[in-house]
Amino acid sequence: MPDDELLERVRELRAGGRSPKEIARVLKVRPATVMPLIQQVAAAEPQEKEAPLVGCWVNQGWSSSVRFTGHPEWLDAGAGEADESGLVIVVVAREQGGSVRVCEYLVDTWCLGVKNALGPKSVERRKLPSFCADAFRSYPGPPVEAPLVLAQQIVFGAAGYARGLGFEPHADFTKAAGHLGEWDGVCDLEFGRDGMPMYIEGPHDDTWRIIRTLRQNVGDGNFHYLAGLRP
Repeated sequence: MPDDELLERVRELRAGGRSPKEIARVLKVRPATVMPLIQQVAAAEPQEKEAPLVGCWVNQGWSSSVRFTGHPEWLDAGAGEADESGLVIVVVAREQGGSVRVCEYLVDTWCLGVKNALGPKSVERRKLPSFCADAFRSYPGPPVEAPLVLAQQIVFGAAGYARGLGFEPHADFTKAAGHLGEWDGVCDLEFGRDGMPMYIEGPHDDTWRIIRTLRQNVGDGNFHYLAGLRP
């Protein structure tokens, strides 16, 4: 691949929130080859100061959807509660003058990765609590305040896991990925359920396509599914 074409592909993949290791894997080159190109892309971009973080939240029970060890600072008010979906909601708010800019991510940690992304959306500061209440309305109890690094690992980590299964993030993720800030690519979370992908049919899913993709990429017997069909 010519150098200019390789650079453009790095730019596209970086805009989609991929880590350096993922970019190297997609382009089939060594990470040492990719890093200078990532730095070149970053240097050519307008250097805007990252807006200060206002807050970052996840739903109660988020830790039932992933596995990890250590990190006692990653508190979960709903820890231990059964979660039969693998879905996690992440909301990140940053300063924007007299208001805030907010992004919301719907993440399937068991299979599909980023299923939806909203924002960045401008919200009046006084309306941020009601925005969060609406975002987490499907979960019992108020959302859990989380460190940004946890939000990055949930969203970017799940996106990477899903890509390995053959699923790209929702199209709107490209606009919302930068709101999470720069990710170092380190992920301490394990995705899937019981060590395997677990697909649960959603109301707007192309279920046949998803099952077919899982069969092609991981093989029969290497994933679970719960759907109203017999593929």
